[in-house]
Amino acid sequence: MNTADLGLPVDVPSTALFTDQYELTMLRAALRAGTADRRSVFEVFTRRLPEGRRYGVVAGTGRVLDAVENFRFDADVLRFLREREIVDEETLSWLASYRFGGDIWGYPEGETYFPGSPILRVEGSFAECVLLETVILSILNHDSAIAAAASRMSAAAGGRPLIEMGARRTHELAAVAAARAAYVGGFDTTSDLAAGFRYGIPTVGTSAHAFTLLHDTERDAFRAQVDALGRGTTLLVDTYDVAEAVRTAVEVAGPELGAVRIDSGDLLLVAHRVRQQLDELGAVNTRIVVTSDLDEYAIASLAAAPVDAYGVGTQLVTGSGHPTCSMVYKIVARAESADPAAPLVPVAKKSLGGKTSIGGRKWAARRRDAEGRAEAEVLGTGAVPPELLDSQLLVQLVKGGRVVAREPLDAARDRHIAARAGLPMSAIQLSRGEPVIPTVYL
Repeated sequence: MNTADLGLPVDVPSTALFTDQYELTMLRAALRAGTADRRSVFEVFTRRLPEGRRYGVVAGTGRVLDAVENFRFDADVLRFLREREIVDEETLSWLASYRFGGDIWGYPEGETYFPGSPILRVEGSFAECVLLETVILSILNHDSAIAAAASRMSAAAGGRPLIEMGARRTHELAAVAAARAAYVGGFDTTSDLAAGFRYGIPTVGTSAHAFTLLHDTERDAFRAQVDALGRGTTLLVDTYDVAEAVRTAVEVAGPELGAVRIDSGDLLLVAHRVRQQLDELGAVNTRIVVTSDLDEYAIASLAAAPVDAYGVGTQLVTGSGHPTCSMVYKIVARAESADPAAPLVPVAKKSLGGKTSIGGRKWAARRRDAEGRAEAEVLGTGAVPPELLDSQLLVQLVKGGRVVAREPLDAARDRHIAARAGLPMSAIQLSRGEPVIPTVYL
């Protein structure tokens, strides 16, 4: 597979070292103890949503599938492990032929989730499952945090287009993953060309203040941009005086000017003034794009403003205050022995501080009211009640080590829009609150 699909440099041979050392030491000890082959079930879930959030968004599933498929211990990786004496020769021999051969079930990408939701279920031998913990959590925690922020911003935007433009505010590889997650969460375009190249996300971009400052006059800068990009371009009008810039922009491009961008000041006030000025100048179809450290609250405050699109950077790629979802990867069941026919036994962590888990291989369904809106996240370990059979959330993603559920990114994006619309209306309120539906265990 092409590692560029993972948002990685093309010279990275595998994802096998995107892990913590203790996963390899556990493997080494389990091989020595004879327990490594015990059939096991691990689940990814979060004990609580970030403070004030009413729902979560599953994102990164496609990247997880790529990472699992590319989890290989090649010669260079094995040499590194040997030279550092991280594992012994027996473990190195086992790792040399590692291929995940189990099953993975999960919530489909774009779906919403709640506390306790088994977002991902990984089944196989203890040895093959335990190695995947860190890479799975790394992807899901990051991408789901970005997608949740994007979803809130999308809801606040009320259908107005959203541009992801946070590449310069985060790590260069995280920026690509963030653009992908933002698209799942409802953003329409990205400024990041790597994200466009790797994931097919539509890209946009025109100019920054540096381009205006390069030229002798603002008029010269606008003329150069229009000559190169056409009258449908977006001109940045807040380098000097906004009113003068708008007038000059329409004089240069004519009433066919595509858009103006405002990147500073009181955006609500400035947007109203610019809209009035554009209309008076005959540029009634020229759109207004606003940027400048927006988040979901700022976007919501501009709902009554004549704004046509929003560009969001820093707050998006940092999860708007919640850069992780606190997802965990816990063993919930294991076989009594290495015999493939041995029955599974529920297991669970019991500890202080709220860090307990509930044992057993779980199913998940979303119970809906008479109007079709979600009213509870229902989880269980026994038989699924007949009335919930058609509402189950987990789908098979990997079967016998083979990925069986790849899909276009637009499918995840469309799924999220539908999933969010199926929640109670209070889900999109920006005021702090509890999860919009309860989690019920049967």
